Amino acid sequence: MPREPSSPDLSVVPAPPAAPVVSGREIDLEAAEQAAGDLLLALGADLDQEGLRDTPRRMAHAYAELLTPKAFEPTTFPNEEGYDELVVATHIEFHSLCMHHLLPFHGVAHVAYLPGERILGLSKLARVVDYFARDIKVQERLTKQDADWLEYHLHPRGVGVVFEAEHLCMSLRGVKKPGTKTITSALHGCLRDDARTRQEFLELVRR
Repeated sequence: MPREPSSPDLSVVPAPPAAPVVSGREIDLEAAEQAAGDLLLALGADLDQEGLRDTPRRMAHAYAELLTPKAFEPTTFPNEEGYDELVVATHIEFHSLCMHHLLPFHGVAHVAYLPGERILGLSKLARVVDYFARDIKVQERLTKQDADWLEYHLHPRGVGVVFEAEHLCMSLRGVKKPGTKTITSALHGCLRDDARTRQEFLELVRR
């Protein structure tokens, strides 16, 4: 039987373009605290111990903080000067939670675009990284979401996004290889199709 086409991932970019970025996540702190306590008990922890009595509450609030991005306006401006070179922000620190083990992965993101008719406020290049990173996901999806967001809001001539991260699920458990970096990239437009522009972006990232 023919496969039905998959539904588009509407969480990749907010709509309409002029709307503020708003998280749709709802966190039930009371339920999270109860679940944290149940997990600790299942792991053999003694919740009557003085240092652990308040741990379920602290765990619930800690995860809520890690999973709550700050809303922001995707402020753009007309490219009145006709700027036609790369705009690059490198080494944007981030942290996220791996959906396979719920352990953190952290590192830096490098984000670039080749402007078309509009340019983006520079701080938003960092804010969009933080917005999509405060979630439970895999690094590949995080990388694509950032690139898709820039493509959607700016309609640039090209977009380049590279994430470098260390995953604690590899450092602390499993293969136990601390210091190992996972690198993912997403390239659109000229940064994907034009070898010279792509090479310029990658050289700037390496610096």
